[in-house]
Amino acid sequence: FIMPETPLIVTYIPMKLVLCSCSGTQSRSLHILRTIIFPVRFIIVFCLFLFFCPFLSPPCPPGLPVCLLCTCLGGSVYCDDLKLDSVPPLPKDTTHFYARYNRITKISKSDFANMSTCLKKIDLTANEITSIEDRTFMGLPELEELIIRENHISQLPTLPETMTLIDASHNNIGSKGIHKEAFKDMTGLQFLYLTDNNIDYVPVPLPDSLRSLHLQGNNIQMMHEDTFCNLNDFNYIRNALEDIRLDGNPINLSKTPQAYVCLPRIPVGNLI
Repeated sequence: FIMPETPLIVTYIPMKLVLCSCSGTQSRSLHILRTIIFPVRFIIVFCLFLFFCPFLSPPCPPGLPVCLLCTCLGGSVYCDDLKLDSVPPLPKDTTHFYARYNRITKISKSDFANMSTCLKKIDLTANEITSIEDRTFMGLPELEELIIRENHISQLPTLPETMTLIDASHNNIGSKGIHKEAFKDMTGLQFLYLTDNNIDYVPVPLPDSLRSLHLQGNNIQMMHEDTFCNLNDFNYIRNALEDIRLDGNPINLSKTPQAYVCLPRIPVGNLI
């Protein structure tokens, strides 16, 4: 765009390009250069911002859209491994939220207060969570899956009846950390994982919808005959519950054979 006989001097100053034409007769050429260079400059600055944003004290500065910090794809928000110490403000149309491998220490009601209509899945695997404010998730009528494994949680929060999957494995829940009849009314619950929590009992009653129950690596020492079966109805069969893990518990499953007569498979565990 520049005539060869008209030399052009380009001087760089931070955030500015000063274009000097020695002859002063090539204004049209300078205009064309500006239309090309300025958008390129904006793109470079924006890319540098995206690169350095995860290294700022997360979440990013107040008012910054979460989708500049995290990855947003449709209704899914991915905030994995960003050194977050709290849940960022999510778009209201978020359906699936992933914040795995961060430094989040606490979950409060306010974290999901504006997410009442869409949120179906929350995955907070491998954070540093020690407490979840009770009833935090009760305002989420569409919530189906909660994954809070590999944290330091001592109390399982109250959850809505819409749950289909709960994974709280590898925490510090213990025997007093589960509300009485916590899962009774979850008629769609299919997967319940409470591995390695120092629990000393099977958290009954369990809904008939349950397909997989993982309690390995706990401290369960005894089993009641009506834990899984209905002793008043010998025709009762739990066809759905095909996967029960009780290995790694100090219990001899062979001492209570009547506890498994309604199951399609004997639980995995110690039979001696």
